[in-house]
Amino acid sequence: MLNLEEGTKAIRFARQIIQEYVQHKKHSSLDLGQSFHEKQGVFVTLHTFPDHELRGCIGIPLPIMNLQDAITESAQSVTRDPRFPPLAETELDTIIVEVTVLTKPELIKVKKPQDYPAHVDIGRDGLIVEQSFFKGLLLPQVPIEQKWDKEEYLSQTCMKAGLPPDAWFGKTIKISKFQGQIFTEIKPHGPIKETHLDGSHN
Repeated sequence: MLNLEEGTKAIRFARQIIQEYVQHKKHSSLDLGQSFHEKQGVFVTLHTFPDHELRGCIGIPLPIMNLQDAITESAQSVTRDPRFPPLAETELDTIIVEVTVLTKPELIKVKKPQDYPAHVDIGRDGLIVEQSFFKGLLLPQVPIEQKWDKEEYLSQTCMKAGLPPDAWFGKTIKISKFQGQIFTEIKPHGPIKETHLDGSHN
């Protein structure tokens, strides 16, 4: 878990990487500190300001690299999220940067597929659905924003993986859950807050 000072550092660093990448500048090297040397998954999300529309969301789901490197790679990649046009330099002052640090995914084990919803906590759990080479992930804030119930959340994660919405009833499906710690700018280049999915923040 990061404290607010470290979360602020993560956001400032992500924005710096985004700006340098978009402006084709050399990546400046710095050490964010010991907390960022641990291997953790992370997602960097961009929203427009003030409309708060999604402008990009890319990340490293699994703890395969240290957090600083994962933020670097995610921040560079989010500027070219294939769902959107490449981020333009003129947009740098009109986007909000959000960083979600992930816990290690935990496979949900059930006796029958109908039990999956009982193991999912809306407002806490992010989901990963895997089947063969299909894979989809939704961050824990998504079902809150979309007002989904547990069944809809499972179906939407299946669809994110390119599978039918009822794929979570299949016997070969793998569903994992994880938690996320969310830090975000309040406005472009502005103060940073930690967002809790129950609506509170610090």
